[in-house]
Amino acid sequence: MGLSDGILLAIDGGNSKTDVALLDVRGTVLGSARGAGFRPQGTGAGRAVAGLAALVAEAAGAAGLAAPLRLAHVQACLANADLPAEEEQLAAEIAAYEWAPGAAGVTVVNDTFALLRAGLSDAGEPAGVAVVCGAGINCSGLAPGGRTARFAAIGRISGDWGGGAFLAEEALWWAARAEDGRGGATALADALPAHFGLATMAELIEALHRGLIAAARRHELAPVLFAVAASGDAVARAIVTRQAEEVVTMAATALARLGLLGSRVPVILGGGVLAARHPLLHGRIVALLAERAPRAVPLVLTAPPVLGAALLALDQAGVHSSAYARVRAAFEPSGG
Repeated sequence: MGLSDGILLAIDGGNSKTDVALLDVRGTVLGSARGAGFRPQGTGAGRAVAGLAALVAEAAGAAGLAAPLRLAHVQACLANADLPAEEEQLAAEIAAYEWAPGAAGVTVVNDTFALLRAGLSDAGEPAGVAVVCGAGINCSGLAPGGRTARFAAIGRISGDWGGGAFLAEEALWWAARAEDGRGGATALADALPAHFGLATMAELIEALHRGLIAAARRHELAPVLFAVAASGDAVARAIVTRQAEEVVTMAATALARLGLLGSRVPVILGGGVLAARHPLLHGRIVALLAERAPRAVPLVLTAPPVLGAALLALDQAGVHSSAYARVRAAFEPSGG
């Protein structure tokens, strides 16, 4: 079966959720499934890909496709595939399922490239930058001719600052110091424990330390931070402003590395933190981007990033332009 007449598999494995979709080369979505986040750094690559396999089986069932699957191509856009060696390892793990012919039938890239592709035009030579700010933060860019820019994005050791999990930790840090006197006053000291039905930061610190509140629930504090910032709290506003600065720094740096700093190209913003369009954060990003890259066009992606993986799969197949419109209609919000 060749790419021109086969079925394609698109995978978007994010930190918080994973989406898979099976589609034909006409752009018709045949079946899809959603599962938990893709975190090979915690579970190991083999177990993480086994989780993908379960979702693929679910999508195949929805599509009425019998096992064993025989696909034309697998396009996987995966969080935590931050280094070329990690992409190669994950591609090998996926290829072992023999869904597509040989290693050449599987393409693995970082999940930021799904966001990037979803926001780029389907015609002409694509160029632009994408910044994802969800549980973590990352950025990728593409120049005409296929040259890319990206960041390692593996935590503080690679220079990262921000993302929902980081913002929650930052809010906790400032709130703890406000309550015990080491830092300035902030409404975060009341708002963070109140979110969990507690009265003080001391109670919240103990509950988190002893596991009385699951560590995974810390991400719930990022929206609390934004609410406190919106109320005018100086400490919370400073954290949000710092996040905006980091988003624009990543975007502008990628644009500069690609020679696009003076070009009219999209800067695509995605992930839960950016897609929420918090007024303070979004407004500051737009203002800073206008200063550092005046011709760049900020664009918040509202479609699920698996759309980008599906478009990349169609790119591999060399399909008719109508296929792109069909798959976009399947995933983009009405009027999007």
